Amino acid sequence: MLLEHTLLRPDATESDIVPLCKEAEEYRLFGVCVNPCHVSLAKKCLKGTGAKVVTVIGFPLGAVKTETKVFAARLAEKDGADEIDMVMNISLFKSGKYAEVKEDIKAVAGTVTVPIKVIIETCLLSDAEKREAVKAVAGTGAAYVKTRTGFSGGGATISDVRLLFGEWGKYGLKVKASSGIKDLKIASGMALAGAERIGTSSGAAIAREEMEGKKGGEKPAR
Repeated sequence: MLLEHTLLRPDATESDIVPLCKEAEEYRLFGVCVNPCHVSLAKKCLKGTGAKVVTVIGFPLGAVKTETKVFAARLAEKDGADEIDMVMNISLFKSGKYAEVKEDIKAVAGTVTVPIKVIIETCLLSDAEKREAVKAVAGTGAAYVKTRTGFSGGGATISDVRLLFGEWGKYGLKVKASSGIKDLKIASGMALAGAERIGTSSGAAIAREEMEGKKGGEKPAR
């Protein structure tokens, strides 16, 4: 399980992205997750470090048209994104148009060569809808199903990660937990529940906590 040091605030500036990348390098995190306008800068900052650049598409509502998501995904890959987290069209999904949701995801996954994670916004779904959302992601070419954007209520929950991980065996989709993961205890809990990737704005703090707690046998979160 690996940490993605995340900064998706709308008011984040270039002067915020540079230290984010430096922390990702310093603590040997998986990489950073930034808005599309910062991909090129993050790629430049992380050149030669091995850390990856992740960005978001259709964020945070998922409600833009498929053509817009496809175009944005292409640009993100061109700018240097190593992975893309796209938001499922939640409006279509809640309208019961599961086939259209699947086609939306498939179109994005099919237009780029980098791994795709699909944010299903678990806080807006019942458990039955969460399972249905995983089915919509399955077979599209996406690699992960992701819990939350962080823009629609509370944070990710252990129960959601367990539920999504329980579906993994059926469809081969990995799980990314995100939103509200602020310390090592929560991050480790998400990992134990089945998350293989964690998105958090507290990546550096969690890494420091892990380093300080190694003597006590804490489970690594990186």
